[in-house]
Amino acid sequence: MNIFTRGIRNTFRNLIRTFSVVFILGLSIGLSLIMLISRSAVNDKINQTKSSIGNSVSIRPAGINGFEGGGNLLTTDQLKPVSSLPHVTSITETLNDRLTSTNTSLQSSITAGSFGQRQANINNQSNTPGGNGGGRFGANFDPANFKPPVTLTGINNTSNLASAIGATNVILTAGANIDASSSSNIALVGSSLATKNNLKVGSNFTIYSTSIEVIGIYDTPNNTFSNSGLIMPLSVVQKLSSQPNQVSSANASIDSIDNLNSATAAIAKQLGSTADVVNSQTQLTNAIAPLQSVSKLSLICLIGAVAVSSLIILLTMIMIVRERRREIGVFKAIGASNFTVMMQFAIESVTFTLIAAIVGIIIGVIGSSPITTLLVNNSASSSTSVGGNFGRRAFGGASVNNLKQIHAAVGWNILLYGLIASLIIALVGSLVSSFLIAKVRPAEVMRVE
Repeated sequence: MNIFTRGIRNTFRNLIRTFSVVFILGLSIGLSLIMLISRSAVNDKINQTKSSIGNSVSIRPAGINGFEGGGNLLTTDQLKPVSSLPHVTSITETLNDRLTSTNTSLQSSITAGSFGQRQANINNQSNTPGGNGGGRFGANFDPANFKPPVTLTGINNTSNLASAIGATNVILTAGANIDASSSSNIALVGSSLATKNNLKVGSNFTIYSTSIEVIGIYDTPNNTFSNSGLIMPLSVVQKLSSQPNQVSSANASIDSIDNLNSATAAIAKQLGSTADVVNSQTQLTNAIAPLQSVSKLSLICLIGAVAVSSLIILLTMIMIVRERRREIGVFKAIGASNFTVMMQFAIESVTFTLIAAIVGIIIGVIGSSPITTLLVNNSASSSTSVGGNFGRRAFGGASVNNLKQIHAAVGWNILLYGLIASLIIALVGSLVSSFLIAKVRPAEVMRVE
């Protein structure tokens, strides 16, 4: 019988011990695989988040926030050099306008309510020459009959459409998307606005005495305001509203969150005092922090599980060597070399570990997904969605709940790593036993026994 056969058969000499060692070692290897899979899935999610969520810089004209504040709008010429700055992958420019009954045939689908009526009354009074008179909406203005304006958004890039209009998601329910570079009088219409005005794909309405064709209808789930707007090519809005080359806001997409601060500084330097430039570094760092905690915890548990597995097989082999000292002495007495005996016990150690690895792989495949989900949910339980319009724009409509959606995939590379780790554990377990085997002297063993 050669050393390989003998080593494998010796693994099953004591079935109770074999079962116990394989079970405990399998649990430890399974935990190692679960932590390895969890860490891999979490790190993938972190990298994905860094490269695709919130890696944007918000650019607004200095002193202007939406339709509030004062100052001068930016121009397309001012923003053009920004797209060439390092780490800037694209820039989305927008121009917002408010349409009322004086310049459009559309009726707003938003009901003013008490808040809208109050704001309209304030605006009317603040625009009264000398503090009295006709006011912005006329001397007979009645806030109760006030109709909110329709928000028109001109855009030069539809790849980040949801962020540009402050929504979490934009779904095209009919027709086609607009070509943002087009000079045609075309528009995407929010579903609520389309319903209010009986608009369908192919319908027409007027803006600034110009006929506009509806080429698509969109829906923004759970966002009444965005569903009541219009989206048109930037150049068309600039022309119709008599604001040539004007831009009321812009979003610069950065290649990674790691470059967010440096890109923000470069953009701020390029635009100087003409723009307010901010990013979402702090919010993103806080959102990713729970995932980073899970990654660190997984690494610590992985190291601990591998160490425990090594200790288990190490103590097992030490116990087996001590039990078989007489057998080792006999082998050496009949001419077996230290290497031959060491190889026999090493094969026994590898057999133990490989059987346990099969058990561990089954445990890892079954337990990786639920345990990863549990770790992520517990770690991020105190986190909430990023609020506010700026938060939605900076994150591209993302929330911490999206960061919890992690898929723990068990790939062949993970199984290969697990197998390699198992072999390393077996070799570690053989080291001390090999040292003990080398110290066994046949004459002493035979005399004592």
